[in-house]
Amino acid sequence: MKEPKRVQPLFIEPYNPLAKGNLGVSVMDALLARPVEALPPATRFAGAGIYALYYVGDYPAYKNVAEANRKKRWRAPIYIGKAVPKGSRKGGVNPDPMGTSLYHRLRQHAGSIAQVSNLSLNDFGCRFLVVDDIWIPLGENLIIEQFKPLWNRFVEGFGNHTPGKGRFAGQRSAWDTLHPGRPWAEKCKPYAETSQQILARVAASIESPVDEDEHES
Repeated sequence: MKEPKRVQPLFIEPYNPLAKGNLGVSVMDALLARPVEALPPATRFAGAGIYALYYVGDYPAYKNVAEANRKKRWRAPIYIGKAVPKGSRKGGVNPDPMGTSLYHRLRQHAGSIAQVSNLSLNDFGCRFLVVDDIWIPLGENLIIEQFKPLWNRFVEGFGNHTPGKGRFAGQRSAWDTLHPGRPWAEKCKPYAETSQQILARVAASIESPVDEDEHES
């Protein structure tokens, strides 16, 4: 009697909650579960971590982003960033746990926006999450990949700092070209593209806003 042919069972990858991707998703979900607050936050707080900035204004190039965020839907961050603890670049475990690097980073961003002529700080909100320092880069990278924010992917330079006295030989960023006003950026050489060219690149590259119900709050 002929034996029946054996069929190999379907292999299903076991779920590993400690896999790098799953850990990154848990950080992202925790950030997206946070409420959106004014930029900068009203209360000074301690800690380092990650954050998302949201725009609801009427700047024409950001129309899709603003529409995705109005009516408190908050589906399309315009910028994702991180703030690491002071001293973390020198190594060590849990450096300066009571520092305020995340809060001060958000204040720096608010100051940058307040200086430019074609954006209003009142049109921005933020989510932020204090995170154990070892998971900060992982969470930031995953969220940028998930949402592809305009100021991370297509209008680079928002997070830049002043290069310091006597170090303005480099060119200003695409962000500073599109949104002039930061005094130190005006001292840098002109960007390789004009504002019109940057806007054309944004229009050609922009994707539809993220529309995932589980990321609403």
